[in-house]
Amino acid sequence: MPLWPIIAVATVLFVAWTLIPGIRWPAPAKSTLCRFWRGLVCTLSFLVLPIGQLCRGRLIKRMEPERLDRGLVLILPGIEGRSFLNVSLMAGLLDAGLPYAMEIVDWTTGCFMLAIYHLRASKRNRRVAGQIANRVVEYRRQYPGRPVWLIGHSAGGAMSLLTAEFLPAEPSLTGIVLLAPAMSSHYSCDAAMQRTELGIWNFYSAGDVLFLGMGTLVFGTFDGVHLPGSGCIGFAHRTDPSRAATCRLRQIPYRLGMISQFNLGGHFGCMHRVFVAEMIAPILRETPLT
Repeated sequence: MPLWPIIAVATVLFVAWTLIPGIRWPAPAKSTLCRFWRGLVCTLSFLVLPIGQLCRGRLIKRMEPERLDRGLVLILPGIEGRSFLNVSLMAGLLDAGLPYAMEIVDWTTGCFMLAIYHLRASKRNRRVAGQIANRVVEYRRQYPGRPVWLIGHSAGGAMSLLTAEFLPAEPSLTGIVLLAPAMSSHYSCDAAMQRTELGIWNFYSAGDVLFLGMGTLVFGTFDGVHLPGSGCIGFAHRTDPSRAATCRLRQIPYRLGMISQFNLGGHFGCMHRVFVAEMIAPILRETPLT
């Protein structure tokens, strides 16, 4: 079957998804039909997810002054770079009415064909993580006391942990949300947790066997281990007892009930717009201004 009909349908539906009054974000879903429509179009957009690299403006960045004054969310994509996956994630946060500034920070080279290089280029990744950490420090300087979150998918989740490790020892982040992270299951999250106020949430799924099972077995995880990743089997983590009361690693396994939120348990389900609005946004929304 030729690909162009799928691209055409996905493009038309995506335009409707974003432009039709009452359906575009950030208006919350007002009916079951509206929720289903969003879910259907988001699912179809995943079929042509690399085209999301063309998204610009408000689809990838919401940095209005009033939002910046409420808080900041930096979204780190996987090794594919900016795509409809992370556009969907940001849309879900906006659907839920999250008032913070948001930006999709493409830490990759921007070339989809270099995906494996993005995964394993440790020297480059450390340099970019340091640059993202500097952005967090600068925001904290300009807006003290505001919530700051990192949300990372796949290798972007691993990049979130690495970024946190470049931050000052005192808490510089409110929290980190990992969605199917491509980090090894034995990687210690203690250093990253010490940079957060509330800790780390890890969403993982045993059904993610293609990318974080076989994929990391062959190509390795972000930290170079040829075993299933923590986004598939979770972290085999033991928190430093002295930090256990204030910094915790919360691991949320996939459940069949998440199918109702368009999350089928694979590598992309946790990025679905409906799932993000109903499962991820509440974690961030409950964070008060200090």
